[in-house]
This record gives sequence, C-alpha cells and structure tokens, in this order.
Amino acid sequence: MQLLSTAYFPPIQYYSKLVQENPIYIECFENYAKQSYRNRCDILGANGRLTLSVPVLKGARKKILTKDIQIEYVENWQKIHFQGIESAYRKSPYYEYYIDDIEPIFNKDFKYLIDLNEHIMSIVNEIIEINPQIERTTDYIKDTSGYIDWREGIHPKKSKRLEDENYTEVAYTQVFSDKFEYQENLSILDLIFNLGPESLIHLNKTIKTK
Repeated sequence: MQLLSTAYFPPIQYYSKLVQENPIYIECFENYAKQSYRNRCDILGANGRLTLSVPVLKGARKKILTKDIQIEYVENWQKIHFQGIESAYRKSPYYEYYIDDIEPIFNKDFKYLIDLNEHIMSIVNEIIEINPQIERTTDYIKDTSGYIDWREGIHPKKSKRLEDENYTEVAYTQVFSDKFEYQENLSILDLIFNLGPESLIHLNKTIKTK
C-alpha cells in the first residue's frame, strides 16, 4: 500500500506510484507542511522552471491538519495559474487535446485544498486512463508497517527527498528543450501536454523492476 500526501498537479514521480501498488492512501490528518507539493507544482515555461503555488489561509493556530487547510481567494491565483499553463504549453503537441479538460478546474472555487487536489487527480486519471483505488486516511497513520510511506519523501527540496529505489527519471522531449536542458520530475501536466496518450507508457518506464 502506498501512503502519499495530497498534491497539486503532482510531479511525475508521485504519479508513478499511482500506477503501481494499490490501494493508495492520501494522508489527511498530518500537520500541514508548507513549501511542499501539497499546494504547488513545477512546470517549464519560456523562462525556465516555474512554480505555481495555491495560496492558503493562515490560521491562528500554528499546526493545522491538512484536511482543514482552506484556499485563499484574495488574489486571482486561478487566472495566474491558467495563464502560466497556457503560456508554457500552448505550443506543446497535445495542448489542444487536453486543455478543455484542464481549464474548468480554474473556474470552480474549492473551499479546501484537499478537495481541489482530489478533483484534479480525478481529471488527470481520466486523461491518462488509469483507475487507481484511492482512499483518504481516517486518522493519522503512525504505524507505517505495511505501507510504503511517501508523505514527505517526494519533495521539491532535494535535501528532504527520500531515495526511491522504484523510480528512475526517464527523459522525454519538452516544449523548450531547445532552450533548456531536460527538467526532471515536473508536474504531470508537463507529461500530459508533451506525450499525450503515451503518458501511461512513460510512467511505466519510470518504474524500476527488481
């Protein structure tokens, strides 16, 4: 069983877990961790790697459970994110195929971050044509025996990443490959817009077999 954090347009490594062992458990009862993939994703734009972050409400309490994290709508981050995605991928091979599935995400307000991320995952899963068994935890998982725990192991910061013996980075052609060297482990959006129906084939290639 895989144990994962919630994630906003998760990175490719994260998605490689969804095509492996099921069921998948999404941790809801952890103390929310900032500067993680829980509310951010990385895409590749004309000026290089670009991070899109969903603003969240900062409550009076220092520790808030992930399930209780609410999205902030003071700024029009949805418009900013969609414009960033449009600018980055409108020249990609499969932009026109999938943008009509992606755009509605930014036209709907979600109160809780975890609900937004779950909605995104359901749409991406349909695009990739996978149907993993995904469940939310009903309490914090302390005893991880029987689980493969990736709650903190898949992280934007190299210093916090865990070694992943079941994942290998496999390069593919990216939109701005003529300007930049290959960018590792970008958002699943990058894979979808560049490889389209071959996304699942690519994900399976990233899985190391022992």
